[in-house]
Amino acid sequence: MSATLILVVGVIVVLTAVYVSWRAGRLDRLHIRLELARESLDAALVRRAAVCLELAASRILDPATSLVLAAAAHEARTAGPEEREHAESDLSRTLRAVLDQERFREKLAETEAGPELLEELDAAVAKVVYARRFYNNAVGVARSAQRRWLARTLRLAGHTAYPDFFEIDDDPPSAMAAE
Repeated sequence: MSATLILVVGVIVVLTAVYVSWRAGRLDRLHIRLELARESLDAALVRRAAVCLELAASRILDPATSLVLAAAAHEARTAGPEEREHAESDLSRTLRAVLDQERFREKLAETEAGPELLEELDAAVAKVVYARRFYNNAVGVARSAQRRWLARTLRLAGHTAYPDFFEIDDDPPSAMAAE
């Protein structure tokens, strides 16, 4: 009887240890996925700002529009962690103001470098939208896993803080959405 009891308790302990190890590994993989998603989002945001700076410096736009776009793109690239969401939202609003001008795309398409810049800008804006959604999805999954009672009780996440969502205004200009 006692040998059977010891065997059953041993199996339960081993299964519990395997399950806890699996949960800790899953949490670790989620944090790696979160880091990769954050890097992808950062790369997409930097690329969008670079294309905006390139458009502003191309002399295709009028000087006032170029200045406003360049200032917003520069602010987005140089903003610190606390101001980043606000600066990126400002860049999105500036892009909408610039590209949603009457016949803007047609005027830009008539220039030599215009079509290529429009194509790059369209791709950069779309990548920001997708990268932010992917990152916020990864944040939601990681936060959910960290909040489970087993992860909290056994501190499987260590001292890792809950990741924060990256909330910006990333609506593309209506001129881009129409195409």
